[in-house]
Amino acid sequence: MNIKLSQYDFPEDLKWMEMDDMKVLSDVIREFLIEKVSQTGGHLASNLGVVELSIGLHRIFSSPRDKIIWDVGHQAYVHKILTGRAEGFGTLRQYGGMSGFPKACESDHDAFDTGHSSTSISAACGMVAARDIKGEKGEVIAVIGDGALTGGMAFEALNNLGASKSKAIVILNDNGMSISKNIGGLSQHLNGLRVSDKYIKAKSDIKKGLQNIGKIGNSIYEGLDSAKESLKHAIMPKGIIFEELGFTYLGPIDGHNLESVIGVLEQAKQAKGPVLVHLITKKGKGYEDAEKYPDKFHGVSPFNPETGKAKKNNGMTYSSLFGKTAVQIAKGNPNVVAITAAMGEATGLGEFSRRFPKRFFDVGIAEQHAVTFAAGLAKAGMRPIVAIYSSFLQRAYDQIIEDVCLQNLPVIFAIDRAGVVGADGATHHGVFDLSYLRSIPNLTVLTPTCGNDLVAMLKYAMTLESPVAIRYPRGGCTYNEDTFEEYDGCNWRLSEGKDVDIWACGRMLDRAIEVKNMLVLKGIDAGVVAVTKIKPLDISPLEDNGENKKIPVVTLEDNNISGGFGEGLDSALGGLRPVINIGWPDDFVEHGDIESLEKKHGLDAQSIVERICEELERKA
Repeated sequence: MNIKLSQYDFPEDLKWMEMDDMKVLSDVIREFLIEKVSQTGGHLASNLGVVELSIGLHRIFSSPRDKIIWDVGHQAYVHKILTGRAEGFGTLRQYGGMSGFPKACESDHDAFDTGHSSTSISAACGMVAARDIKGEKGEVIAVIGDGALTGGMAFEALNNLGASKSKAIVILNDNGMSISKNIGGLSQHLNGLRVSDKYIKAKSDIKKGLQNIGKIGNSIYEGLDSAKESLKHAIMPKGIIFEELGFTYLGPIDGHNLESVIGVLEQAKQAKGPVLVHLITKKGKGYEDAEKYPDKFHGVSPFNPETGKAKKNNGMTYSSLFGKTAVQIAKGNPNVVAITAAMGEATGLGEFSRRFPKRFFDVGIAEQHAVTFAAGLAKAGMRPIVAIYSSFLQRAYDQIIEDVCLQNLPVIFAIDRAGVVGADGATHHGVFDLSYLRSIPNLTVLTPTCGNDLVAMLKYAMTLESPVAIRYPRGGCTYNEDTFEEYDGCNWRLSEGKDVDIWACGRMLDRAIEVKNMLVLKGIDAGVVAVTKIKPLDISPLEDNGENKKIPVVTLEDNNISGGFGEGLDSALGGLRPVINIGWPDDFVEHGDIESLEKKHGLDAQSIVERICEELERKA
């Protein structure tokens, strides 16, 4: 390739580049993405699929004056390259480096911070309304995938935006459908006709002329309008729902044909009112492994670009163990069903979906629906297991309260990616679930310390006739079938201590043991309690303290301190014992490797030891 990204001043230089040069640029960008993401990890397949779209957007529109809102945001890598951030890709998703999602604090070209799906059109509605109220100029463009469009919020926003009749552009990046050349050619011809000034003026003149005739003219116009609607339904079945919502529909267009993409974006820019551009793209475009396995290459750890294989084998994970256990439980109980929100393989339910296809439900990116759907299943006598990431489950908070817990229905929430998850950052850290679940009546909240705990808790949850939430972290876990013990629903004491008592929630138990061993070297005797049951609060291990009832209690949790387990324990003790809460700060934690984040925020072993020593000295 003769083109180097460093030789251009993007996005300005895109305005004058020849078509052939932009096509070569597409190949250069794909090579760049594969090289960089293979080193840092990140979202690959989705970004390879939007190369031509991103080039077209910055060719036709003038960011940051024109606002481009990316939904979900993980496919904005090319946008970052084309807005002068190519040099930052060596630090992509690394601690202190460039985010894997749009961040306004990183660039003025990032119009809206996004990390969860189905939000772009709502944000666009707000920006359009503000622009119109203030009398400003500029386009507002929401780029949304067909997966994100399954979220109900997207349709609420489409309805609002279509009814407003304000100028806005929604780009549907559809990588879940095939495209016919004949339909594509016809639609391009119709697109050019329907947004042309002559066509719009002719339509207006015909309407005015016929209406001036009186009742007969109105009848003729209504008849023509009815005929037009019938023709529209016949020749544009894919886009009719958007037309009915008030949008001018342009598409479907081959999203990898640069001439077509640029042409349709120019048409959308010239159109009046809300416009929806429908592009057909292929996830992983240009990289054979990603094209063949788009789900595998959606979010990847560092890998060998020659073989497509990960550079390290993660072994047993909480997600995979959950999926394996769900299959075992379902074998023995025909009423067990599994539900997920577009995260079947990621949550470990791939094998379940293949073994029990009639009892597996992927509802798309619709967490609210997933939870109430589970409530309906439970009400009808089934035993639903809902597997959703911690930060995504936040979207269904009302449904957890109103539809599940208020009716005390036996729904099991398998909450994956609880706690800090690392490189995906603030939008994906699951550090609020203990806080937002702890206050809900009828809900049992559990957190395993290891793989054995997770398996035991899932089986324990099946014995309850009430809702249960089991939250567990991302990544590897230990599991030994030979040492398996049933879960009794209680917290348990690992060791006694006469100077301080450490209560560690879930995965933080290993950290507590590390801290205890470090404290021994300082002459401090620490007891350790494994906290596996967050709610209802079990404080029975305090009864084992005997004569050490007044020593401080230190709580460790992979959750925000505000509203978390530690505050709950402190409240329950009512001042009878001093409590030191250690967890994530009352803030949004940035992206980076977990080790660096823990060290910065005082959750590494050394920082915890220092904190305990300071508190003991102060107490003395």
